[in-house]
Amino acid sequence: MARILVVDDQHLIRAGIVTLLRTVDGLGPIMEAADGEEAVAAAREHRPDLILMDIYMPRLSGLAAAEQILALGLDPAPRIVVLTTFDEDEFVHAALRAGCSGFLLKDMPPEQLIGAVNATLSADLLVAPARIRHLVQKHARDQQPQQAVRPGADATGLLTERETEVLGLVARGLANGEIAECLCVSDSTVKTHLHRLMAKLNLRSRAQVVVFAYESGITRVGEGSVLPDGPGGPGV
Repeated sequence: MARILVVDDQHLIRAGIVTLLRTVDGLGPIMEAADGEEAVAAAREHRPDLILMDIYMPRLSGLAAAEQILALGLDPAPRIVVLTTFDEDEFVHAALRAGCSGFLLKDMPPEQLIGAVNATLSADLLVAPARIRHLVQKHARDQQPQQAVRPGADATGLLTERETEVLGLVARGLANGEIAECLCVSDSTVKTHLHRLMAKLNLRSRAQVVVFAYESGITRVGEGSVLPDGPGGPGV
């Protein structure tokens, strides 16, 4: 059963999310922390599968805490979703770039939050692809004509043709099953290609794959249709 850590310095918000998640069947312990420093300590001790973390907190921000948690080298690494009020925040983009799996708007309906949690716990799809693509494309557009390339971008030359295809389809927001259908291969084959390309590019999450695809130029702003948001709903 999935272990979840909820991190927010606002007690009412934190308590509300914790209470809601404890009503969901199939989830394990729901833990909580009041700031980034507590989050890092809790992640090290309890090894949660998923962390929902406010991005603005005293002592240590959610972004800094996420970077420290991902640097712990936990195996398996926790999936981190940042909680925010605005979906075009520069810090949200930085969090996705650092390896966080997505973001949630704090005013989203409870049923969408539950859907987003379940979607994030599945490694086979990107939560709310339209939201993430919009944010990443906006940032890529703002960076032009600069060529923003993340560390390791030269490794794209190591990708096979099929891995490059899979990367592009992930960047469009397709789930593994949809990618398998597009390429006429099995789900397990897609997972293998995705695992290999992420290892070659040192990427931790599907959201980070999307960021990389645009920053490296493999996927260009405006390419492909923006897919509708999935189980996480439009607030993710």
